[in-house]
Order: sequence, then C-alpha cells, then structure tokens
Amino acid sequence: VAKDLALQLPALRERGVRLVCEGRTQYFALHGKTGHLVTAERVDREPLCRRVQKCVLRCEVVVEGEM
Repeated sequence: VAKDLALQLPALRERGVRLVCEGRTQYFALHGKTGHLVTAERVDREPLCRRVQKCVLRCEVVVEGEM
C-alpha cells in the first residue's frame, strides 16, 4: 500500500493512513513496519458469502491530508 501510494513508511503514520472495511469485522490491516496489506482476522468464505458465487470484501484506504 505504501508503494502504491508512493509514500515512505513514516508518512503512513504521519498522514493517518488507515484501512476501512464494510461491516463490523476488520479483516485487513496495514502492517506498520512494511506498509503491506495483511489479514487481521480469519477470512471464512462460508459465513461471509453463503449463497453468493463471487465473494467480495470491500475496503477503502483512507489518507488524511492532501495527496
């Protein structure tokens, strides 16, 4: 994520970069030392998308301040 946003790792914290996902459970997070997108919770397709062929989890990367 840091690379895709063209930010150095310290800038992630300085700009308050965070990941926001739909629903209560935050399945993904940003790794503080690498800037990588990582799983924060176990993603179990059965309870999430029981009757849906294509399972999609929508998340947004929020950056405070101007880019």
